[in-house]
Amino acid sequence: MDFILGLLILLGIAFLIPILYAIWIRDTERCHRQQWASIFICFFWGASLAIVAAFILEFGFTISLSASLQNAQTVSLLMVIVIAPIVEEFAKPLILGARSVRSQLTELEDGLIYGAVAGLGFSATENFIYGLDALNNDPGTFIILIALRSFGACLLHASATALTGYGYGKTLLRRSSLLLVLPYYGLAIALHSFYNFAVSLDITGVALGLVVAFLFVAATITLIRKKIQKLDKQNCDDTAV
Repeated sequence: MDFILGLLILLGIAFLIPILYAIWIRDTERCHRQQWASIFICFFWGASLAIVAAFILEFGFTISLSASLQNAQTVSLLMVIVIAPIVEEFAKPLILGARSVRSQLTELEDGLIYGAVAGLGFSATENFIYGLDALNNDPGTFIILIALRSFGACLLHASATALTGYGYGKTLLRRSSLLLVLPYYGLAIALHSFYNFAVSLDITGVALGLVVAFLFVAATITLIRKKIQKLDKQNCDDTAV
């Protein structure tokens, strides 16, 4: 595949699919849909500063672990299963604390939506970075990688960060301690860690691991959308009354 052509295709797919997912998540609401400006801010944060912050932190942890652990395979496993989920699920939802976004968190489902969109922005840039490594491979490998990441990784990042977003929105609206976000952050880490475990280990076979991971994130994003719809319906009914 011509490198320039492949780069253009990669750039288009890497960002187009997460953008479509973001529109899909945003339009799950029927009443009081989120402003496009706030949606853009969350997506842009995930695709830019959150990626940079996560890269710096993960690089630091890699250096630290490599210095204390001599086994490269162990370091790699810890990074994928433990460190990456902790770091990335911390960096992605930080944008919800920005005034321009925080002021839009007026309903419980808003945190789910903004968190998911920030996660989708992160997945867009991450997909592009992974895709760059695959450009030198044969077209079939390149297409399979992008297809797998466009589904699995996108829904993983959207689902996990939506959980933390929901926790933050809940504490904000109820004026409770930010410490109450921690259980939701823990759930986001657990979801992310399980997905990485399933797709990276071949204990039961790579194909089976992918199937389990994909079914898991598909079920999770379905539950999140149903939660958005349920909360949105309650708000619509309250407004009608």
